[in-house]
Amino acid sequence: MDTLTTDYNDPLFNEEFVKSLHHTGFAVIKNHPISSTLINKVYSDWDLFFKSDEKHKYIFDYEKQDGYFPFRSENAYNKEEKDLKEFFHIYPSWGRYPNFISKESLILFKELADLGNQLLSSIEKFSPIKIKQKYSQPLNKMAHNSPQNLMRVIHYPPIRPSDNPDAIRAGAHTDINLITVLVSGSQPGLQVKNKKGKWVNIESKKGEIVINNGDMLQEASSGYFPSTIHRVINPKRTNNLSRYSIPLFLHPRPEVILSERYTADSYLLERLKEIGLK
Repeated sequence: MDTLTTDYNDPLFNEEFVKSLHHTGFAVIKNHPISSTLINKVYSDWDLFFKSDEKHKYIFDYEKQDGYFPFRSENAYNKEEKDLKEFFHIYPSWGRYPNFISKESLILFKELADLGNQLLSSIEKFSPIKIKQKYSQPLNKMAHNSPQNLMRVIHYPPIRPSDNPDAIRAGAHTDINLITVLVSGSQPGLQVKNKKGKWVNIESKKGEIVINNGDMLQEASSGYFPSTIHRVINPKRTNNLSRYSIPLFLHPRPEVILSERYTADSYLLERLKEIGLK
């Protein structure tokens, strides 16, 4: 089954959306309620940020993980080569925020979080009873007011001749959280590994929302909702442009029990160590 593009206004949207997450780990949403004007403004703001030397005043805090992560800060699990990207972590309730760009990103954060909470409720509703019984609490309540909810603004610069030919924009990985609510990238490049082990392009138009399961949802659902491996490949020489994307990672609160093996906090710490951020 291929990843579905689902219409937010379709009466069967929620059921079809959850079906796609179960079978592929991903779903694309069109005609969602988040304003394209707002999305475009946020992209414009962060284009300004990443082009400014002011960004270096916001270097990330090693313990808190908020702020600006310079180019080649992160690697995928089990990969030595660093990703060809720079990014900024926004935690609205307590993290730093650049004082020279507008607050529209904080509005977008709230709207993405509201949509994500609604989608978590749909995932719970359409989970089989035996899977639903595994959740220690309703999925949307797990992430409600979580201090770990995170919006990451990512810039993938054009590929340079000096870049390692083995390095790519984002190495093959899974996400750590419950679900990721991703504003579709400004350029193509997102790929998912299907059940046959083949890399497949995620076909989404600019401004559409891409949802994928994270490892914490996979853990909580005993694998019913798979956390699918994905990556961002380098552009062709004829389209060697900057690429921006804005994922919102919905995390459970630290004390939430995911399974007999993990709380959300213990799982997060283990994974951050694996990817070199702790």
